[in-house]
Order: sequence, then C-alpha cells, then structure tokens
Amino acid sequence: MNEALAVTSTDLGRHFHGNVLSMILDSGPMVQFVLLLLLFFSVVSWAIILMKYRIIKRSRRENDMFLDRYMKINKLSEVFPESKKFRYSQIAEVFRAGYTELVKVAGIRREALSDADSEISLEMRGLDNVERALNRACDSETTKLESSLGFLATTGSSCPFIGLFGTVWGIMNAFKGIGVKGSATLAVVAPGISEALIATAAGLAAAIPAVIFYNYYANQVRTMAVEIDSFSSEFLNIVERHYTKSSLK
Repeated sequence: MNEALAVTSTDLGRHFHGNVLSMILDSGPMVQFVLLLLLFFSVVSWAIILMKYRIIKRSRRENDMFLDRYMKINKLSEVFPESKKFRYSQIAEVFRAGYTELVKVAGIRREALSDADSEISLEMRGLDNVERALNRACDSETTKLESSLGFLATTGSSCPFIGLFGTVWGIMNAFKGIGVKGSATLAVVAPGISEALIATAAGLAAAIPAVIFYNYYANQVRTMAVEIDSFSSEFLNIVERHYTKSSLK
C-alpha cells in the first residue's frame, strides 16, 4: 500500500504541475485550440467593451451639449451650423436630417402654385417627408449604437458551451489514460481533469464579462433611443405648428 502511494506521488509530481501555464502547455491539441478560441472571444469582447464605453460616454456628453445649444437658440437656421460641431451626438444627427429635409420642402413650396388645394396637398407631403427623414435618422443612429453588441451576446451565450466542449474532451482523455494504464490513480486522472477545469474556467471568464456589459450597454442604448425619439417627435411638432405659417427659422 505504501509503495502504491509512493508511485502515485512520483507520477503525480512528474505529470501534473500546479502552475496554470504549465497545465495549459501540457494539455492536448484540441484543448489548446479551445483555449485559443476562448482567448480570441475574450480579447475581442474586452475591446468592444472599452470602445463602447468611450463612444457612449462621449455621445451622452455631446447630446447634452447640443440640447443645451438647441434650447438657447431660437432660430433653426442658427442651430444647424452649431449641430455640425457635435460629431458623436445622435440627436444632432437627427436634427440635421430633419432640418435638411425641411429646407428642401420649403424650397419646393416657394416654387409651387398658389392654388389652395395644391398648397394643402404639398404641405401634407412635405410634413410626411420630414417625418420619414427623422424616422430614418433615428433608426440609423440607434443601429449604430447597437453595433458590435451582437458579438457580446454571442460570446456570452456560446463561450460556456465551448468551454464545456473542452471539459468533455479533457475528461475523455482522462478516461483514455485510465484505459491505457489500467489504473484509476490520481496521477492518471489528474492531467485530463485539469484540462477540463481550465477549459471550463476559460469559458466562464470570457462569457461573464460579455453578459454583464451586454446587458449594461443594451440598457444604455434603449435609454438613448428613447431620448432620440423624443427629440424627433418634438422637432416634428415644431415643424407642424409653424409650417403653415412659413416661419422656417
């Protein structure tokens, strides 16, 4: 019995190392491939997380700055050049899209005939054009904010299963070692189990931050989308109130 324990301890010291890097290097090709794949998902996810943090922070700041200018300036024609200073503001982009279409409609209206029925029909078409331009801009800006979030969702949902695949493969190797050596000692089982545990841990390490930040940024995007839609509705109300008076400012 003592000899068996001594052999087990010797084998364990020779084949199993406590260092994580050593365990990764000693793992099989398939497990190493799984770990590299999980590393890729993790690196790209963190790049997206940091990029989104910078973009959303800057967008919120510029949205607030643009709204402050918008509320202080009475003429839309003076707001338009100011809006070009805010490249990261989604609300400023929506304003530019709506104002550009409004200018086009106003130009067509000035060239129209003075017939009352034609004038009313032109006004209705003009308002519809402005509304469509605002809707397109809102959808476009929301889509830009949501870009790359799909990768975080994919990472959060798939990486645990990729890690589980590495786990299953490691356990298969462990049982294979038992079958070859005809022994179920810890020295035989430990290497395969260590591979399995590393793959599982790597899958969770890649998935957990991706899920957390996906939910956080998705909530931020929903909040900003509501703000964009609210501004679009307010701008359209202003146009509807003043359009018939030809008071484009």
